[in-house]
Amino acid sequence: MMYRDGARKSIWQEEIRKFSTETDLSSLFDVAIVGGGITGVSTALKLQESGKKCIILEAANIGFGTTGGTTAHLNDFFDTTFNQAIRDFGLDNAQLYAQSGTDAISIIEDNIQKYQISCDFTRKSAYLFALDEKQEEQLKDIVEGAAKVGHEMSYVNEIPFPIPFREAVLIPGQGHFHPIKYIKGLCGAFIKLGGSILENCLVEEHDEQKDNVILKTSQGEIQAKHVVYATHIPPGVNLLHFTNAPYRSYVTAFTLKNDKYPRELGYDLCEPYHYYRIQNIDGENLLIAGGEDHKTGHADDTGACFSRLENYVRKYFDVETIFYSWSSQYYEPVDGLPYIGKLPETKERIFVATGFRGNGMIFGTLSSQIIHDLIITGKSKYGDLFNPSRIKPIAGFSDFVKEAATVAFDFVKDKIFKDKIESFSEVGEGEAKVIQYKSESYALYKENDGTLHLLRSTCPHAGCEVRWNSAELSWDCPCHGSRFNVNGKILTGPTTKNLPKVFPYQKRDL
Repeated sequence: MMYRDGARKSIWQEEIRKFSTETDLSSLFDVAIVGGGITGVSTALKLQESGKKCIILEAANIGFGTTGGTTAHLNDFFDTTFNQAIRDFGLDNAQLYAQSGTDAISIIEDNIQKYQISCDFTRKSAYLFALDEKQEEQLKDIVEGAAKVGHEMSYVNEIPFPIPFREAVLIPGQGHFHPIKYIKGLCGAFIKLGGSILENCLVEEHDEQKDNVILKTSQGEIQAKHVVYATHIPPGVNLLHFTNAPYRSYVTAFTLKNDKYPRELGYDLCEPYHYYRIQNIDGENLLIAGGEDHKTGHADDTGACFSRLENYVRKYFDVETIFYSWSSQYYEPVDGLPYIGKLPETKERIFVATGFRGNGMIFGTLSSQIIHDLIITGKSKYGDLFNPSRIKPIAGFSDFVKEAATVAFDFVKDKIFKDKIESFSEVGEGEAKVIQYKSESYALYKENDGTLHLLRSTCPHAGCEVRWNSAELSWDCPCHGSRFNVNGKILTGPTTKNLPKVFPYQKRDL
């Protein structure tokens, strides 16, 4: 069974289990929540607490996606700095933005206390440090912005990480937890309150009507008064696919020979930045380090990303054994803020949460409050700030143009530049290529034992050509982030269709 969206195992996976409940799918639900990560499960529980009849629909299993691949930092400072938010959205909105992180961590703490969830939650200080002169200027800007919105950051002369630095600040009141233990606890509470969970249920499309929404799924039609897409990026093709760009981030977890584990959270200001925390697994501390981010489908060799990350941590830490290495996906919004609220181009019954950058645990949790309030009362204090239909002519406009141009370039380039082969034998064992064979385009992967996996190479979502991810053994779409395993099965949306298998092969062609 596949427990998450990649061939590599994450540190959290041992805690994943099945949750499907006995459910009458012919009944009308108040809310159907599509996606079983922290966003979907938190939102479902919040609505169920308010007396709504809810069902979680998960295409694989609870915790399969980014929640199973996060590093689970809990921060009330963000990848989009407060000064940037002030410049683009004004001081009042930046102060509200700062409040969102505090609110999210409070929601997590309240859930843990209310439902007695054992999930290794710990409050920690965080250290943000600059390694060169350019990063010093960035750090100064971050601290200045924090002061304007009333967020505490103080300069320090030492950090608990063996990394040479020029300047650093301490940020109190941050934290981390075990994300799968946490959402397992939320699922248990949700079920006790009468909620339903249906795993291995792929939602293929929706039909929004006057009084309800009809969902077409792999397990039949399901009707609900409201639908929440907590799928990281919504399915279909809409505005949000042009205002968000998919990225991969890489993680490794390892022991240290000298047992000198930094207890706090750490972040540098490299591009892409590196981040650190510890986690105790079966009584043993592991240091988790992440970084080497890049746009999905845009790395020539994803295995090299893991190697670079490993080499980087070995440069500064006395590494003993690397036990886990994995990657995960997130979405970068063009104007820097998440999109949480009504799905653009729909009426009043379909909601969405996406564009969390590297702050998924925070904004996934906050989404539960925002969407709950919008469904229950019709308004939220964060409704305008995070409105998915917002259009900022200045904030993010240049990035919007750049991302749109990149998608168009990838679409055209990959259609033209394919390897042309005369025989499948030209692809070596352990190799994968997008090829043109007898005027058709295929994604071809040959295992080391010669077993051949032949798929159509065009992503069903928007017609882009997939690219091979050697580290995860997957086919990744560079346009909107859909991912597929070697058999064409969906790993990550927004696609709702597998890559078609090609059968039969003629033996003489092999």
